[in-house]
Amino acid sequence: MLKVWGRKTSSNVQALMWCIGELGLEYERSDIGYSFGGTDTEAFRRLNPNQTIPVLQDANGQPIWETGAILRYLADRYGPESFWPEQTQDRAQVDMWAEWSKITIAMAFTAPVFWRVVRTPREAHDWNQIRRAVAALESKLEIAEQRLTNNPFLAGPAFTLADIQFGHILYRYYDIDIDRADLPRLKRYYHRLTERIAFREHVMVSYEDLRES
Repeated sequence: MLKVWGRKTSSNVQALMWCIGELGLEYERSDIGYSFGGTDTEAFRRLNPNQTIPVLQDANGQPIWETGAILRYLADRYGPESFWPEQTQDRAQVDMWAEWSKITIAMAFTAPVFWRVVRTPREAHDWNQIRRAVAALESKLEIAEQRLTNNPFLAGPAFTLADIQFGHILYRYYDIDIDRADLPRLKRYYHRLTERIAFREHVMVSYEDLRES
């Protein structure tokens, strides 16, 4: 049984939970962080000295923190060959796109765009700043648009860990109230992800409690 600490509205927790859902693993999740609090307790500090979510514990093993490390652990232990290849070169390709998604895409979206649109009061919205941030993000999404020309998934022909790291960001990108570039292959890819049961359950989650009115 996996134990997960982290609120369901955290995008990093959503990536983890989507992965757990895709792999069909049993879990217990405890809401912690943001309005739930709990990250400043001594008990949680023993799990993660950084006091951030998510944290995973597999049975009685050592706690694991940092989303990318958690996802690679799950993929390595429980993922099929198609999801996390055994061959070093093939695995490196999946890992490369997963890292690109987490570092390049997530960092260009979460604080510069999502926080400015959703987690900033409406009267404080700086739309010139938001439009510049969206343009910077979409210059990187163009890479995915081209990548998806000949590949149904980000790392190639099969759904992999890279799609977890990339795809969970797209729900909020397509859901928030912004003008978006015409990226037809990316949009078709996103709609295919929305057909996945685990994506709908763990990623397509309301973020209204994060919104600043």
